[in-house]
Formats: sequence, structure tokens, C-alpha cells
Amino acid sequence: MSEAPFRYTAEMARSIEERWQKRWDEDGTYDAVNPVGPLADGTAPADLPEKMYIMDMFPYPSGVGLHVGHPLGYIATDVIARYQRTLGRNVLYTMGYDAFGLPAEQYAVQTGTHPRTTTEANIANMRRQLHRLGLSHDPRRSFATTDPEFVKWTQWIFLQVFDSWYDPSAANADGVRGRARPISELVEELRAGTVDPFALAERQGIALPENWAGRSTADLAGASEKEIRDLAASFRLAFISETPVNWCPGLGTVLANEEVTSEGRSERGNFPVFRRTLRQWNMRITTFADRLLEDLDRVQWPEAVRSMQRNWIGRSHGAQIAFGIAGRDGDGAGFEVFTTRADTLFGATFCVLAPEHSLLSDVDSLPEAWPEGAKDAWTGGAASPREAVRAYQQRAAAAGEEDRTAEDREKTGVFTGLFAVNPMDGRRLPVFTADYVLTGYGTGAIMAVPAEDERDFAFADRFELPIIRTVQPPADFEGGAWTGEGAKINSRNDELDLDGLDKDEAKRLATEYATAKGFGRARTTYRLRDWLFSRQRYWGEPFPIVYDPADPETPIALPESMLPVELPEVTDFSPKTFDPMDAETEPQTPLSRATEWTHVTLDLGEGPKEYLRETNTMPQWAGSSWYQLRYIDPSDTAHAVEPDNERYWMGPRREGDVGGVDLYVGGVEHAVLHLLYARFWHKVLFDRGVVSSQEPFHRLINQGYIQAFAYTDARGMYVPADEVVEESDGTFTHRGEKVTQEYGKMGKSLKNAVTPDDMYDEYGADTFRVYEMSMGPLEDSRPWETRAVVGSQRFLQRLWRLIIDEDSGELRVSEDPADLPTKQAVHRTIDGVSRDMETFGFNTAIAKLIELVNQLTKSGASPREAVEPLVIMLAPFAPHLAEELWTRLGHEGTVTRERFPAADPELVKAEAVTCVVQIKGKVRHRLEVDPEIGEDALQEAVLAEARVQELIGDAEIRKIIVRAPKLVNIVV
Repeated sequence: MSEAPFRYTAEMARSIEERWQKRWDEDGTYDAVNPVGPLADGTAPADLPEKMYIMDMFPYPSGVGLHVGHPLGYIATDVIARYQRTLGRNVLYTMGYDAFGLPAEQYAVQTGTHPRTTTEANIANMRRQLHRLGLSHDPRRSFATTDPEFVKWTQWIFLQVFDSWYDPSAANADGVRGRARPISELVEELRAGTVDPFALAERQGIALPENWAGRSTADLAGASEKEIRDLAASFRLAFISETPVNWCPGLGTVLANEEVTSEGRSERGNFPVFRRTLRQWNMRITTFADRLLEDLDRVQWPEAVRSMQRNWIGRSHGAQIAFGIAGRDGDGAGFEVFTTRADTLFGATFCVLAPEHSLLSDVDSLPEAWPEGAKDAWTGGAASPREAVRAYQQRAAAAGEEDRTAEDREKTGVFTGLFAVNPMDGRRLPVFTADYVLTGYGTGAIMAVPAEDERDFAFADRFELPIIRTVQPPADFEGGAWTGEGAKINSRNDELDLDGLDKDEAKRLATEYATAKGFGRARTTYRLRDWLFSRQRYWGEPFPIVYDPADPETPIALPESMLPVELPEVTDFSPKTFDPMDAETEPQTPLSRATEWTHVTLDLGEGPKEYLRETNTMPQWAGSSWYQLRYIDPSDTAHAVEPDNERYWMGPRREGDVGGVDLYVGGVEHAVLHLLYARFWHKVLFDRGVVSSQEPFHRLINQGYIQAFAYTDARGMYVPADEVVEESDGTFTHRGEKVTQEYGKMGKSLKNAVTPDDMYDEYGADTFRVYEMSMGPLEDSRPWETRAVVGSQRFLQRLWRLIIDEDSGELRVSEDPADLPTKQAVHRTIDGVSRDMETFGFNTAIAKLIELVNQLTKSGASPREAVEPLVIMLAPFAPHLAEELWTRLGHEGTVTRERFPAADPELVKAEAVTCVVQIKGKVRHRLEVDPEIGEDALQEAVLAEARVQELIGDAEIRKIIVRAPKLVNIVV
């Protein structure tokens, strides 16, 4: 039997979809209107409709293209954008590409193909795949971070950060204290003596220039112009410092923490990674820690994400305690620790320094021999403290940060031969070095209280160290470290008695005592570290920085007129690599070999001179830290973002509002770093008056993931999932060999990827869209099942048959009025779908549309007043089919901006509902009531019922519980 000639098939879907995509492109259907500039249409800004700015997280243009898991969030945001247009809103919705990145550079190293060539080909393929999906992007606003104009403004923003310092006392919007200000204003403040640079440096953890060591504010008045400028420069928000980094000689580059495995090796190539101190660009994000933390309460984000950011920032209130070294005097003879529990100093029995701590930088300054009392367990089998510490430092340098701090890892360390003096009671405490203490966190030193800390207890147990309890554990405590609450014990000296106090009071008194005695002070610390901002790679944004050969340590900013600084053309894209075990090597970047580019003659105000360019590049995070601003108008050559346009799309809408993108959708894997960096840059731009919004993203949703089955053979190798056969006994085979099924993510490496192109060919884009949106709630992960996609196709085919005759292709819609049951079904669907769209319940919205189609099919009628609202409701999910049907229904314009239908309340409500009346906890009566009845009216109606009065009789009514419209519970 031949197929009906006008059936909605994959072939027909392709024809419809490609035709409508072409028309949308030609008509600019999804163009959003700006208030001013080239993307304005002449409408007065005050007359523009309400706006909606919707964004997906930036995709990286991978060489393998998309699999069906990638578009999940993109389809969802497109559904939202299309729905918002039906509400009459001006919707900004587009897609760009985070195009700098390591994969393209790795491919260039392997093949010699320029990263730009690979990247542009990947973007073209991804853009094709997304366009074929029917996403309603405004194509005029698309860009890649590698575009020269985008690079220019990325470099310009870097210069704004470079030109700023953070004034913690400056007034800011909404009663906030603290603001980024131009460096020139700090120079003026220093000259005027209105800023104490020593106090500010202490507060922000900044090392001042060496020539200011030992000086005071009294020296500011007599300082030279250069001294003042150098002093001010040390407070820049973008700065160069000797920074602990993950140095990988085998790759010739510094790696981010997330690029280092738990075994302390590079994720790429499996080379050893060493902790080294190298000159690197950093951004002083730590100065914004309080604002980054407190403004989390002003954005509409998932609580899990806000919690992750709070933990990453890690604000702790406590005390900084100074420990002297027994037998040593003078500056540098001791160390400081930060503790949130100064009251537990009485329980400190040893101290631990990070292997990289400055006190251990000169190992030869340690004792030549083991002091009396050193136990064998402390020595690591070495003949002297110097030998032990030197060997331990070498081992620690090869361990990754994650591995060093793993909770379940056996504690290692060696005694340094030094003893610290406990400032609270004068006891001598052995000082160890151990790799679980890091220089990048706190002070790089800890006082160990093993009775109240599990990590310290494990170390004390391993190294035979004493344990002193300062908190009374409960009677049934079985031993180990007690980390709970309890009264203070063993916590007194001749001047301070904390015994019997609770934790908070003991902390307060101990901190006050330490401050009064001069060995401590109250302090707030943060887990957040400054942002390491340089990479030893080619494929990244060049820094807009040069150096005078006569002063190669001082960075010089290029003027805006010299931007963008573009990458030179090179043939060798790899950094110089070294012996993988040679930790003492130094990075040599690909750019450093382009000598014609690195040596440049410029006129920076002193006539033409030769300068040296910065040869590091920015990290991939740079472009994604501000791209939300560039979508507003990427054609603007005069601004990173035009102020009036930014104010319209991102500005605050009410007093106290932080503004930002209305809706941002992406994976939870970016919950910390990307969002934190973007917030930091945005706040700097707000402080400098570039933007009116205080936050980049007002509302955030994390979509779930498409997951799939993968299969491994006896060797543990993945086999193609589409070639696996499920046997009758429930096992799986591949080419006759038994394989093991596992469930998880989808990807090329797992050989279980299904591409959108496969779905377009087999079913059409609209069917694919409906299937992904019907699989479950947006935030939930869900399993992919190709065989289930046909269900969504059948739904669309049934809907098509309601309107189009499959045999003739003629319209089969009736102009007759719909009967009451049909009207009620339509309006209840409108009401339900409207509610679902507002809460992103797309799966339940589709279920309601399916139910309506089934009801109309069963009725055998297709009245226009039923099918037209059905088509409009369908349009966000299956836009091509909706456009086609809308046209066949006789409409000339696009369905895109047709108003979403409004439900008639009279047709939505049920005619009556049954209210149950309980007396003494048992159902005693029922009555039919209006479904919209209020609680007071329902109580009055129930009490007026003769049967209810009869049941109550003379009993006293003690309480009436009303749950309108379905329940009244009378307690007598």
C-alpha cells in the first residue's frame, strides 16, 4: 500500500524546514531592535516594547561538531525566546563562539594547520547544524572571540582592569562600600596623603615595592614622582607577580589546576607537573570577594550554584597569630597562621609549613643535625633536617594540588628541626613541613590542633605527636578528633581563663587577648585566590602590553588607538618543551620566537622607540567574561557596548535591582570559574562607569544532560553503540562477542554519539525539537532513546492530519463554531500551557498539546477556533511546521509574533467540584461547589448545610480547617 502523498514525513519536514529557514533569514524575522545605533529601526527608545534578553552559555566550536546532547539547552532557550515574542516582547537572542582554545592549538602543533583555519571550519559546521535546528537567533549579533574587533575590546577591557585599583572605603551604588577606581586617582590620593598605602596593602595582601620597605606614610610627601607611581602601580587589579603555578616542562606551559590530574600529571600527555614560582599575569579578583559573595543574594540563581560560589570564595572570620621560632630573633624569624579558632591555641601541639613556605626557601638555614627529642618517625630516614626537607620539597613539587589535599590520602611530612613557641602558653611546638598545606591558601602555615581537627589528628597519629583536648567531648565519644560543640577545657594561663565557656565567647576573648598581647589580630580571609591570567600559548588574545628594554619589569599599556594587537603569523605553534623531569626550566612561548613581532617600534609619547611585546596570551576565560555585552551590538566600533543600548537590555529595572541578562542557560560545570570571572569583570566595568548593570546574569538555569548507554568489550575498549545487539536473555553483544553496558554521558570517545544531522535526516528538526523538550524537566538529565523519537513524529503527524488532508493536501478546517466541550478543552489547554511556559515546564506543556490533539482527533472535527490557537501554542516547539500550517490556514504573516492565545476563565474552570466534609476525622458529607470558591465562602456554605448541622448537633466547634475548594475539616 503506497503512502499518502501529503503525509508529514521526514522528507516533507526537510522541505518545509529549509524553506522557512530561508524565509526567516531573508525577512530578518528574528532581528531584535536596539534603542540607538545601526541595529535600531527608528523607533523612539521610549516606544520600544518590553525587552527580554536570553543567552546560552558560549559553545566551543569542536571539530567533531554537535551530538544530540548539545542542543538540549539551545532548544529550550529558543522555545523561551519564541514564546516571549508571542507576548509582544523585543527579544535579544543570538549565538556566538568561544573560539580561542587549546584543542585547535594542539591540532596545529600536530599538523601545522593554523588554528584559525581549523576554528573557522568548526564554526561553519556548528553554525550549519544550529541553523538547521531552526533556532531563532539574530544572525547580525553573532561573532567569534577570535574576530579582530572582539579581540580589540577584550584587550580594551583588560586595560580598564590594568588601569584600576580597588578602594574598599569608596561609596558605591545601593549603599555598597568599595569600588574600582582609576590608578591616576590613587596617585593623587597618595600625593595628598589621603590613602594609607601600608594599611591598604596589608588589607589586600599586596607586596609593596622593595624601596618602600621600612618606610611609612610620613615618607609620601618627600617621595619622587616615580616612587609614587611605582607605589600606586603595585595596587593595579591586573598585575605581574611571582606566582605559584603548575609548571609542566614536558608541555612547556603552565597549567590551570583543572588541567592537572590527581596524580600530579598533565591531563594532556600525562607529563609530570611541578609547583613553581614564575612571573605571571594575575587579576586581583580577591579584592572583590565581599561583593562577589554578598551580591549572590541579589541574583536569581539555583541555590546549588550560589552555594558553590560561596564555598569557592570561602570567607572566614578569625585571627592571624604570630609564632616565633625558638632560638631565633628578628624579622623573618617566625611565621603567621590564620585560624578561625584562636581559643584552640591551648591545644596546638605542632605546626606545619607548606614545602614552598618562605621560611624553608633557604634549606641551608635549617639546623645541621636533628635536635634532641626528634623521633625517628619525624625524620623521613634522612641524616639531617636539611637533607629531609630538601628531599621532601622535591617530592612535593611533583604532586598536584588536588592530590596533596585529598582527604583519604595518607599524611606525609618531615620535621624541619625548628621549634615554634606557642604564644598563648610558651610551649615549644615542633615545626613540620607537609604537602597538605599549600602556599596559595591562607599563610602557607598552620597551627595543628589534633584533638579538634581530623586532618591534624591523622598527622599526629602518624608522627607520634601529643594531643591536648580543649573542647569537652560527650560521654559516649569513642575517640579521635572531636569536631562538635562542647565546653572549653584545658584552656587557661595566668592571665586568661577560657575553661567552661562556649565556643563563641571563648573565640572572642582569645582574639582580644592575642591582640592586646601583640601576637595576633582579628582578620577575615578568603579561600578565593587571585586569577592567574596568562598562558604560554599561541592561540589566545595577545596582551596589549609592551616593555621598555631599559626597564623590562615595568608593563606599559598600549593606547586604544593601537588596538587590536593581533597575533603574528607563525609556522611553529608549540611552546618550547623540555625534559619532563627538569622542574627548573623556564617557559618559552611560541610568541617569543616571532622576533619581528616581539620587537616593535612605537611612539608612545616620547617619539619612536623600540619596545618588547608581552609574549604570553590571555586564557580562554577572557572572551567569555564579557561576551554578554558584545551581543548587544557587535558592529559598534566606538564602544565595547554603547551605554544606551546596555541600559535598555541589561540595566536595572527597579531600585536595588542589579540588572543583567534576563535568562542565562548552561551546564552546572561552569558554576564557579566562568561565572565568577564574568562577575568580576562586569563589576569592574560597572565601577568604571562603562555599564549600568552590577551583575552580568540576573537569572540562571542549569539544564540537565542527555545521557546514553555505552558498551565495552573484554579489553575495556568502547565499541559502536549502534552496532550492539540486545540478546533475548538481556545481555548485549557486538559482532557476536559479549559486551558490558554502562550508562553515562554521550560522546565521540564513548562511541555512543548520535548527531543532530542523523535526526534531521530521519525525522526532521521539529520532531527532534519536540522529542528533546518532552523528555523531562529542563533541569533534569535524561536518557537518550532513538527509538522513542518516533513518538514525537507521530504526534506531529496527527496534528498535521487535523488540518491537512493527507490524500489531497487540501485544508480540512471547519469554519463552524466549536462545540462547548471542544472550547473548554482548548481554553484549558491554553491555560495550562501558559502556566507551563512561564515555569519552563516544556515537557508538561507538550503533554497538554498532545492531549488536545488526541481529543480533537477523537471528535472528528477541526474547527478553526480550535486549531489556530493550537498552532500558535505549537510554534515555540515546532516552529517550521507551525509556520507552514499558519500559512495554509490563510495567514500571510509569520506566526512568530502572533499573540499567544488568552484563556477564557469561564471556559477554563470546571462546572463544579465535589467538596468533602470531615467531622471528627471521618468523611460525613459531600456537596458540589464552584471551583473558584474562596475559603470563607466555602466555610459558610458548609455550615449552612442541614446535614452538617444535624451531624454537629450540640457539640462545640473547636476548629475548622478549610482547603478550598475540595475539603472542609470540622473539629468538635
